[in-house]
Amino acid sequence: MPLTLRLALRDWDYITPLVLGDVRSSRLDVKVDRVGTLISNVARDPAYDGAEMSFSRYSQLRHDGDDSVAGIPNFIMRGFRHRCIITRKDSAIRRLSDLAGKKIGITGWRDSGNTWTRAAIRREGVGVEDAMWYAGRLTEAHPITDRLDGFGRPGRIEAAPGERPMVDLLKDGGLDAIFTPFMPPGFFDQDSPFRQVLDDFRAAEAAYFHEVGYVPGMHLIGLKAEIVREHPWVMDELSELIDASQRMWLQKREKYADTTPWMIDELRRCAADLPPSWNISGLKANEKMISDFATELYEQKILPRVLTPAEFFPWHADAT
Repeated sequence: MPLTLRLALRDWDYITPLVLGDVRSSRLDVKVDRVGTLISNVARDPAYDGAEMSFSRYSQLRHDGDDSVAGIPNFIMRGFRHRCIITRKDSAIRRLSDLAGKKIGITGWRDSGNTWTRAAIRREGVGVEDAMWYAGRLTEAHPITDRLDGFGRPGRIEAAPGERPMVDLLKDGGLDAIFTPFMPPGFFDQDSPFRQVLDDFRAAEAAYFHEVGYVPGMHLIGLKAEIVREHPWVMDELSELIDASQRMWLQKREKYADTTPWMIDELRRCAADLPPSWNISGLKANEKMISDFATELYEQKILPRVLTPAEFFPWHADAT
């Protein structure tokens, strides 16, 4: 009888074959709940056996010696971050180096994606100490929460003034740029007042890939450690199911490319610019990316020391 595994995942399109049962396992019966917000800690959530989780917050658990969650080096959310820096259309900011000395809004200080975005501008000579940072909600529709997460520093890293939405601050000149993983409503409209800082962020991201050798990982799958101890095979089995679902979805996208007018061109360009292994899972294949992320967490003073890949994923390190 297959083991039932209850997962909480964001609504990533490539999970569709897994959700619909087109991808199956004789050993696992995977039940997926699609969630808009990541659950805080799957180890303390009775509803789920595993969940999508922030790489940064998982890193904090590993640093603190908390073994309640076993992470799988299958990065369910990956993405370049150069595109995630926006400004006004009339802004003179055109290069990442232009962000030096500027007022930058950020949707959450510890967030994995924002950590990678800061890594991208650090490569261009703009470190944390070279800008003024404001953490806040992107739009009026987003909740007012603590987005500093204990990392605030008066005069350097503060909450957004008056908790005003950052898009309003950007319009008014209270901010010069915003780091955001998701674009605000209307961003893609022709009359939007905003644009990405980089006119050709795709070229910058392709160059970045050829320099570092990976697409940054933001989220991974975490399982309750008690399940892994009892069923150690479950991590590899689930990882393969997710990979198989992604492969099947890509095949479907290539066939049904007319959902947007130029999706077929995007698929062609992606295949030309990146190797087929760009989203490969596993500890060995992602070791450099994991090491670089650990270095960024240290350099950005999110963690007090640099963790090794084996410390992040001891279950997989022991197996190699």
